[in-house]
Amino acid sequence: MDVLTDNFSLYGKGFLGTVELTVYASALALALGFLMASFRVAPIASFRVLGTVWVTVLRNTPLTLLFFAVLLGLPRFGLVLPFQLFAVLALGCYTSAFICEVLRSGINTVPRGQGEAARSLGMNFGQTLSTVVLPQAFRSVIPPVGSTLIALAKNSAIAGAFSVTELLGTYKTLNELGYSIIWSFVWIAVGYLIITLSISAVFNLMEKRWGVAR
Repeated sequence: MDVLTDNFSLYGKGFLGTVELTVYASALALALGFLMASFRVAPIASFRVLGTVWVTVLRNTPLTLLFFAVLLGLPRFGLVLPFQLFAVLALGCYTSAFICEVLRSGINTVPRGQGEAARSLGMNFGQTLSTVVLPQAFRSVIPPVGSTLIALAKNSAIAGAFSVTELLGTYKTLNELGYSIIWSFVWIAVGYLIITLSISAVFNLMEKRWGVAR
C-alpha cells in the first residue's frame, strides 16, 4: 500500500495521461472508422479501394511499428508535434481500422430493402446511410465498439516507451526509487481496471437503452 500512498501524484499523473490518450484516440478512431466504413460501402469504386487499403494496411501492421512510423516518419516531412499528439494519431488510426470493420458488419445486417426504399424516395447515398442505415446498424454494433475501445485503452501502454506520460510508464520511476516491482504493477493493473470497467459500464448502459433486444 505504501507504493500507492507515497507516490499517489505519480500514479495520478500516469492515470490521467492514459485517460487522455484513450479519450482523444477514441474520438479519432470513431471519426475515421465511420468515414472508412462509409467508403467501404460507397457506390464509388475509388472510395471502396481507399477504405479497403486503409483497413488492410492498418489491421496487419503491428502497433509498435506504427508508433515508430508516426514518431520518426512524420518529422521527416516537417511535421513536428508533441509526443502525446503523435501517440493519439498512431492509436486512433490503428483502432479506426477495427472500428471500420465493426461498423461495416453492422451496416451489412441492415436489410438491403431499407436502402432501396430510401433511394426510391429520392434520397442520395449520404442521406440513406446517415438517416436510414447507420441508425439501425448502430444498435447492433454497440458491444463490439465498446470492446474495441477497451482494447485501445490497453494498447495505450505502448506510448510509454515513446516518452509519453501514461500509467504503465510509472513503473520505471518506482523501480528506480526502490519500490517493489510487484506492488507497482498491482496498482498499475488496478488503474487499467478502473478505466476498462468504466468504458464497459458506459457501453452496457448504451446497449440497454439502444441495443438490439435479445
